[in-house]
Amino acid sequence: MKTQSNGQHMAAQVVVGLAVIVIGFLFLFDNLGWLDLDIGVQFWPVVLVGAGVLKIAQARSGRGSATGAILVLAGVVLLLRALGWLHIGWNVLGPALMIGGGALLVVRSAGRRHLAGRAGSAGVRLDKDGDTATEDIVNVTAVLGAHRRRMATQHFRGGEITVLMAGCDLDLRDASLDGVAVLHVFALMGGIDIKVPTDWTVELEGMPILGGFEDSTLRPRDTGKRLVVRGYAIMGGLDLRN
Repeated sequence: MKTQSNGQHMAAQVVVGLAVIVIGFLFLFDNLGWLDLDIGVQFWPVVLVGAGVLKIAQARSGRGSATGAILVLAGVVLLLRALGWLHIGWNVLGPALMIGGGALLVVRSAGRRHLAGRAGSAGVRLDKDGDTATEDIVNVTAVLGAHRRRMATQHFRGGEITVLMAGCDLDLRDASLDGVAVLHVFALMGGIDIKVPTDWTVELEGMPILGGFEDSTLRPRDTGKRLVVRGYAIMGGLDLRN
């Protein structure tokens, strides 16, 4: 499992490197006059496509993959529109985005009811948001808003946090874990703030892209409790502290 996760992480880093190379060449060719590109208009769609590909490569849940696919689709549509290959106005794009957002809410609500039914029949406890069948795992997706969660589980097993132009504050100071837990994070024009206990050893793996990572946690003696935070911050930030 660890080898598979490291392989996926390395593949995602290759995607980032190739995307940076391609964008660099586009800027170079545009400056040399070999291409007539309006980089200012086409930059944001390329960012969305790249972010979506990274999210899909990193995703550990169906919701994460769906979020990445939506980012890729939005970026492709906006890029085709900027290039003049797709003639569609915001009078159509706006309602289409509303319909898509509503559909996602309906699907998510249906999934929660199904999970609640299974949990009720099996005696499994749901967390307060109904995102997972146990409080040992966190699974958060925040879009254009703020999400705050405090977890006190004594068997934290990691999870996934995705923020898109939003923020997430995860407080784990009352929690504990057995061995190693992996938390996958992804921030696009947003911020993630994670607080951990002083007896946890934190390992930060990932790459800030036009953003920043900050690890202000203490370095305790080896207690066997290790949290691996792995992911990306694109024009956003990740803050780890005690």
